[in-house]
Amino acid sequence: MKYIDEFRDGDLARKIGERLRAEADPARRYSFMEFCGGHTHAISRYGITELLPPNVRMVHGPGCPVCVLPIGRIDLAINLALQRGAIVCTYGDTMRVPASDALSLMKAKARGGDIRMVYSAADALQLARANPGREVVFFAIGFETTTPPTALVIAQAAKEDIPNFSVLCCHVLTPSAITHILQSPEVREYGTVPIDGFVGPAHVSIVIGSQPYEHFAREYRKPVVIAGFEPLDVMQAVLMLVRQVNEGRAEVENEFSRAVTREGNLAAQKLVGEVFELRPRFEWRGLGEVPYSALRIRPAFAKFDAERRFGLAYTPVPDNKACECGAILRGVKRPTDCKIFGTVCTPENPVGSCMVSSEGACAAHYSYGRFRDIPVVTTEVSL
Repeated sequence: MKYIDEFRDGDLARKIGERLRAEADPARRYSFMEFCGGHTHAISRYGITELLPPNVRMVHGPGCPVCVLPIGRIDLAINLALQRGAIVCTYGDTMRVPASDALSLMKAKARGGDIRMVYSAADALQLARANPGREVVFFAIGFETTTPPTALVIAQAAKEDIPNFSVLCCHVLTPSAITHILQSPEVREYGTVPIDGFVGPAHVSIVIGSQPYEHFAREYRKPVVIAGFEPLDVMQAVLMLVRQVNEGRAEVENEFSRAVTREGNLAAQKLVGEVFELRPRFEWRGLGEVPYSALRIRPAFAKFDAERRFGLAYTPVPDNKACECGAILRGVKRPTDCKIFGTVCTPENPVGSCMVSSEGACAAHYSYGRFRDIPVVTTEVSL
């Protein structure tokens, strides 16, 4: 298949669903975590859950970079705009993530902060060129997919010796998060989050390849199937996971072979390695501090590191007590387990990060799946 419509063919999806029902052992339950928010969105949007056997459960993971961004990091960006007078640039979804004091980047913009939405890191660099008298900071977030463009603009800024450009780096790493989940008490000790395998991320794997996941299959005996974001991709990946579990295998398989190789994009990896290094620790929203799970700018590019440039000190900030995003990101709870889901917390007025991005579990469920979980109450009316 080579056209996108072919990967959304309803008849083919139903046939894969029939094959799943035929091969899934009715005597056991299967629990698979889709790590990436793009898969969560596809599952909700295309009604994939309805095509799966009842004993095959999908567990939402923390794979939305906006959702895992902790409050303290957003506070740093707001401080740069409101207190330091910098032009702060970032991606659209990041603008609405709730921060401290009922603020967000968007609300801070309304208070006079010069905060601008950009479509790429290159846009932020261009703003620095166009405003030589202002400090321009790119608030960089995302997994391995968006890391190479950030590395590229830092290298370009160094080449041009642009004095007023810097990056507040909040790039995080997928394999470290998966390891953290597999080692968490919910998975290893309590069994409250049973995980039989993972649907591996698509775009991330284009960059890093399939090789990094081999560790999970080997050490934790958990199969991984890398899948694209179209409904047939996800359905086929689930079928491949069911087959691995039935056969007692724990391997890395690549359903997304049209875009992912074992080695990944070596040129992008080389550039990232030249500009960034591992942080010893980094806080994730919902997961807490995860060792060696994020990147920071190497000392050779220190003049473009906003944390060094402005002497920023990170302070952790707890989430809203009413919000269950932390538990949802760990797979412990579902969106509808949150008391404020769909009432106080909506995409128009997000209380938690999972409701902000369209790839967040709560936003996807609100848009496509929430009515499924509302019990039907029938009332007889006498005339």
